[in-house]
Amino acid sequence: MLKRSLPWLVLLASAVLEAVWATALGLSDGFSRPVPTIVFAVTATLSMLGLGMAIRSIPLGTAYAIWVGIGAALTVGWAMATSVEPFSVVKLLFIAGIVGCAAGLKALPAEKDAPRVSSGG
Repeated sequence: MLKRSLPWLVLLASAVLEAVWATALGLSDGFSRPVPTIVFAVTATLSMLGLGMAIRSIPLGTAYAIWVGIGAALTVGWAMATSVEPFSVVKLLFIAGIVGCAAGLKALPAEKDAPRVSSGG
């Protein structure tokens, strides 16, 4: 069970790191502020390494969509929570939609378990 879950946990951690590096990128002021620039560089590297590890077991399209979706949702959520972006119920609903779609991709059966679609020829 853990062996099958580990790539998903790595992918989730990488998505969280994506939100961290995206936030640090915004705070780096064009890489002119050292601390946010270093945070960006370290977390971007770790996030990419985690994504690379996850795609060994998770199909690339699925992994990338989840990585971007969760990372983007966390980035916008953090920006609203810290008043960098204005809060909006509609924005929150769309973020929930992104997270719901990512959860849906995770819930799909594994490639080898998925039914094959015939080309009908």
